[in-house]
Amino acid sequence: MLTINRTGWDQVAARFYGGTALPSYGPLAPTEEDLQLLDPLHGTRVLEVGCGSGHSLYYVAERGAAEVWGLDLSATQLAFAANVLQGYQAHLHLFESPMEHNPGLPVNYFDLVLSIYALGWTTDLPATLALVTAYLKPGGCFIFSWEHPVYSCLRYTEQQFIIAQPYTRQEPVLLDSWCGVPIVQHKRTLSTFINTVVRAGLQLEQLIEGEFNAVLAKDDHADPSRWYSAPRAQLMPTTFIIKARKPLVQPR
Repeated sequence: MLTINRTGWDQVAARFYGGTALPSYGPLAPTEEDLQLLDPLHGTRVLEVGCGSGHSLYYVAERGAAEVWGLDLSATQLAFAANVLQGYQAHLHLFESPMEHNPGLPVNYFDLVLSIYALGWTTDLPATLALVTAYLKPGGCFIFSWEHPVYSCLRYTEQQFIIAQPYTRQEPVLLDSWCGVPIVQHKRTLSTFINTVVRAGLQLEQLIEGEFNAVLAKDDHADPSRWYSAPRAQLMPTTFIIKARKPLVQPR
């Protein structure tokens, strides 16, 4: 699965350049300016899991983060990120690796770990979240966003939206042509994400199921047959966001 996804993302990376990244938490969803989820950034050490083209790291660097670290499966994405963040090269650390493995990142080190529309690509959610907990220093914050699992079940057909697949289906799915390339996506319920965060030893602070953000809607979002469309986003949130924190005192 990792090999398929690495190859696929290397091929489609340019299509997603500058895509969903802070201040955006997701398509047609509330932004950081709306939600104010981030702790003060000045002087912090920030890691992004699935950093893509580096635009979220650029956002936090511009707001005072002292160190920005990025992890991504795709070498093409990391090349984009290195270019986007070249002004912060002295404080930049990029790693090409699956998020399920630690390629040499320090533990108990980061004030903030981010994952903006990337965590759902993991092939092993418990392992990835256990690593997130390890990377964070006590009191550190984890914020991630991902496509809402209910939204993913909707399809538009014959002038109406229908539930086209079971919400409770949880398994890897091989798509022969996702954006023109083979890719493996893993279906999970919202409760699976929440419970795995808690089992990883993080304390849940907020769960946000983002309301439709009309400010981000463009003319072509009016087409209900689009995957991210205004009519669909008004029925179901496109995105959920979780904010959690590593306890100051770890349980024995």
